[in-house]
Formats: sequence, C-alpha cells, structure tokens
Amino acid sequence: MALDWAQCPAVESNPEKVSGAWVFKGTRIPVAALCENLEDGAPVGQFVEWFPGVTLAQVRAVLEHAARSALAAA
Repeated sequence: MALDWAQCPAVESNPEKVSGAWVFKGTRIPVAALCENLEDGAPVGQFVEWFPGVTLAQVRAVLEHAARSALAAA
C-alpha cells in the first residue's frame, strides 16, 4: 500500500516542481531523498545539514506519517 502523502503537512506536490514528486514543503528536496539517505545509514541530523531548507520538524513529521501509515496497514 502506498503512503498518502497528501495527509502529511510537511510535504507538497506540484507538477511544476521536481516533476510532481512529493517534496519537503518550501523546497525542491524529494521525500525519497530522506528514505534513501536513511537506508544508507545517514543520521537524521546529518540529512538536515546536507539538505538546507529541510527542517528537523519536517523530517519528524514525515517519519511519523510513515510510521502511522505502516501501523494502519498492519
């Protein structure tokens, strides 16, 4: 089951921005970049340093949304 990112206030999708990919609100940084970096072992704090414009609060909101969605699907 795919996540319903429209329910997460920390992200947005705009066809004019990064081909409509879900990005952190106010940035051009795809949510997928967070997932890929976490999979590669990067700490959340380092991700926020590497991607200026993304806040720790946004990352937390994305991770909490993903966790809630996973629990609801279980």
